[in-house]
Amino acid sequence: MNFELSTEQKEIYEMAMKFAKNEMMPKAMEYDEKAQMPMEILQKAWELGLVNTCIPAVYGGAGFSTQDAMIITEALAYGCLGMNTAIMANDLALLPIVIGGSDEQKKRFLTPFTESYKIAAFCLTEPGNGSDAAGIKTTIKEDGDHYIVNGNKMWITNAGYADLFVVYGTNDPSQKHKGITAIVIDGKTEGIELGEKENKMGHRCSDTRAVTFNNVRVPKENILGGVGEGWKIAMKTLNHSRPMVASSAVGGAQCAMDHAVKYAGERIQFGVPLAKHQAIQMMIADMGIEIEAARLLVQKAAWYLDQGKPNPEVSSYSKAKAADMFMDVASDAVQIFGGYGYSKEYPVEKLMRDAKLIQIYEGTSQIQRLVIAKEIFSRS
Repeated sequence: MNFELSTEQKEIYEMAMKFAKNEMMPKAMEYDEKAQMPMEILQKAWELGLVNTCIPAVYGGAGFSTQDAMIITEALAYGCLGMNTAIMANDLALLPIVIGGSDEQKKRFLTPFTESYKIAAFCLTEPGNGSDAAGIKTTIKEDGDHYIVNGNKMWITNAGYADLFVVYGTNDPSQKHKGITAIVIDGKTEGIELGEKENKMGHRCSDTRAVTFNNVRVPKENILGGVGEGWKIAMKTLNHSRPMVASSAVGGAQCAMDHAVKYAGERIQFGVPLAKHQAIQMMIADMGIEIEAARLLVQKAAWYLDQGKPNPEVSSYSKAKAADMFMDVASDAVQIFGGYGYSKEYPVEKLMRDAKLIQIYEGTSQIQRLVIAKEIFSRS
């Protein structure tokens, strides 16, 4: 084992963290209050090569490893979870193309994202099917040399700005997961109807809304991996993206802890800084323990993926651990700030709101435990 980052990885992390602190953090509360996508900041992130980390070099990408992507995600999440979600959602949408697309499809769909800043959206969740993704109702029906897509998707990140949608639907609902197909749809295609932007508790600057596909005609050559291959592609995608979400939780938690440590060193109570009180020391120590444990799980999940040995169990370990850890750390950071922590004038209030979503999207903490239990019992 070697836990040392390479010189190049250290440079990547320092660049991403510098961007997070200088570009994202100063504007985080403003865009959170306005619930507005920070397009100029996202554009700058793309120009620095911090967006679309999953695109291979052969298609114009930076050729980052999975571990590189986790390093970048942790740093950007430190700056702002909402902005990072908008960035991370591009990888979530493009990963199915990287995983299930043909060489021709990868050139056609991925290359434009390396030539200018574009936005993509991943469309799996529906109003009645979140955790039960195999029960989706959106249909993809053959019609000559096209497919016709009809259905409703919910909680779609980046939907209002998407140049490209990766949509999951079924050609036969009775087949459950075996009937699911993934298809790429140009964002300007006729029949795509966008809902109102969701008024969310956290991650407010990221764009989230419902999308309706109303008799949307899509060329057959936009199917990824063939009819009925969508479920396999989705599961492989989530196996990659869940450690990335976990990494964002680590970045957010580290930010919350750093704020708490700084405040504890400055706030005087009973004649001494809070940091001198053993009760506060214990809380800070527990934060450090839990953050480092989650970070190591993220690194392990990334290592498996980089070795070409995807491990759904470890990916779910990382997501479940990091999500729950972030919620606990953010809550304790608010507690250390006391009444000030409950005020929007201080940063930990936003971090606590942002933390909650990590326990929900990309598979809830409960779903992660079901995945883990299935893997454990499969070995018995």
